[in-house]
Amino acid sequence: MARGNQRDKAREANQKKLAGQKSENKMSGSEMARTKEAVAAKMREKQAAADAKKAADGAAKK
Repeated sequence: MARGNQRDKAREANQKKLAGQKSENKMSGSEMARTKEAVAAKMREKQAAADAKKAADGAAKK
């Protein structure tokens, strides 16, 4: 029985450790905002490129 209890205790400890890791926030508010803005800018560039490509393909088909 000791082995089963040891496994349960180890599983509980590991779940507690993983839950603590998920809730940690390592960036400050200004760093988070800067990162979000950088990602948003990249996505706007990608969308603009996709729109331009779609427009070029549409013009080529006509």
